[in-house]
Amino acid sequence: MARLLIFCLLFDMLFEYARAATINNGDDWSLPNWVVPASDYVFFNENLDAGFHINTHVIDLTWKQINPAQGVYSKTNTASWNEYGSGDNFSFASFNAQMALGGHYWLRIWLSGEDWIPPWVLSDCNIPSNQRWLDHSQQQRHIPLWNSCVWNHAKTMYQHVLTNWNIKNDANLEFIYVPGGFFYGEFDFDVMWAAYQTSAVTKTQLLNWLADIRTSLTNMMGEQKGKLMYTGQDYPFDFLQENNGAFELHAKQAVDAGMGVRNGISELFNFHLNETPAYGSHIESDGHVTIDENYIIHSQHHVIGNENECYNACGFSTSDPYYAIVMSNLKALQLRSTDLLVETVDSYMSQYSVHWDWVEKELDKQAYNAADAWVALREYEDKFFVDNTPFNNINWTNKPWLHNFERWLVQKDIAPNGMSQRGTDIRTNVLDVDNGTSYEGRKTKHSTAQDYLYFFVQDNFAKDFSPDMQLKVTYLDAGTANWQLQYRNTDNQVVSESVQNSNSNTLKTATFNLIKANFDNGMTGNADFRLYNGGSTDIEVRFVRLIRLKNPIIFKSGFE
Repeated sequence: MARLLIFCLLFDMLFEYARAATINNGDDWSLPNWVVPASDYVFFNENLDAGFHINTHVIDLTWKQINPAQGVYSKTNTASWNEYGSGDNFSFASFNAQMALGGHYWLRIWLSGEDWIPPWVLSDCNIPSNQRWLDHSQQQRHIPLWNSCVWNHAKTMYQHVLTNWNIKNDANLEFIYVPGGFFYGEFDFDVMWAAYQTSAVTKTQLLNWLADIRTSLTNMMGEQKGKLMYTGQDYPFDFLQENNGAFELHAKQAVDAGMGVRNGISELFNFHLNETPAYGSHIESDGHVTIDENYIIHSQHHVIGNENECYNACGFSTSDPYYAIVMSNLKALQLRSTDLLVETVDSYMSQYSVHWDWVEKELDKQAYNAADAWVALREYEDKFFVDNTPFNNINWTNKPWLHNFERWLVQKDIAPNGMSQRGTDIRTNVLDVDNGTSYEGRKTKHSTAQDYLYFFVQDNFAKDFSPDMQLKVTYLDAGTANWQLQYRNTDNQVVSESVQNSNSNTLKTATFNLIKANFDNGMTGNADFRLYNGGSTDIEVRFVRLIRLKNPIIFKSGFE
């Protein structure tokens, strides 16, 4: 009897049992009451909708509307024109009328379309009628904005609007789409490529123009240059490999010059958004994507935009919009987006209001003030690197397959007992064939003694003793596993009460309140915590969130 008592005492010294987890059905997007959005202006759109917290509206103007004659500028002119392909009418109210809406706004000046440019510019610059090229969607014919005469007139207009109209110092200005071409301000290289292929411009002329965009516009904005939202992207589909990759990282070069950046198609969450140097996002050799938070766009807090509004719209369709919305939002947040364009109807903001509330509170947060760190466990292919080979090519193990969406929380396979396998939820060509295939979730593999999933908390989110933390694990309730959360506290290892799967084949979320958690890299492979399948059958995990239950009183230098 004495030996049994001694054994029990020794066992209790090694393991401390946490309180039982709380189990809820489905995803759990809840946050503590202290969590609020970074500002009231993280959602933007053409129009205001206070009911869905869309409090940043557009000021849309054409160049011709602003600058109808050389040296003449108007705040009262309106604009009206028809889309080239569909004939749909576009109408813009005057600058004064749009500004009268009040509140915060973003500025988009439509420069390059033949319906937007002042006729006097075409005449003064001797632009022939055959120098018009359709954009990718064939919505407008565009003049050569890179022509030095045209661009100089455009810069003069920008200087007047930004300085004389005092836009750049307006506290209500959130950001400006630049450089102002092409349709909707989306700076794709296809128009330039079409012009180059007809010998209307040389690559050297284009590269000189791209450099001048960076220099001239940032000089105009001065200290506010971080509000310039460059609307192109790294590795544009045209000019790949040209001039030893000179065109491939113009987005990063724009950011290096002091601009912000925006991507207009993060709905395709697997595609072309992983190796994105303008966001400080890089594919590592092991297929995980990391974010360099010391990069200028993050360290100096420039605007970072994405647009998530096309699910059953814009030519896309899906039978599971919730899945597509969640994954595209996670991708935007992984890239550390500060601002997100949404549509109340097309983004399903009413149907999925709980998720959107969480997204609003996640935008424009950094590790020091974020409420949670998370990882979506998955394996997916980036088909951009299947169909394209940039000069600045990227290689990694098992290319083109990548691991997880991770934000300050990382799941990695660790020998000898933590080599996971793909989850069972297989998604193919969601929204578009470019989105490829993904396997949602990661499973243990008990058949080969791989019974653990290992997790690492980034030190800039939580390091060593971390009180008042909560962990939420979203899992597939398949089979009858008794699985556990295991982590170290300040005294010894902690083992949670087992979670009993009930084989409902539905998603559930287990919530654990952590006791004196110590994220000191003290577990196998320097991990901070792990999930154990119980040693008899597998578990499949989809999403893990580590949550701060209390608001840290923080300045950028650390805890106060």
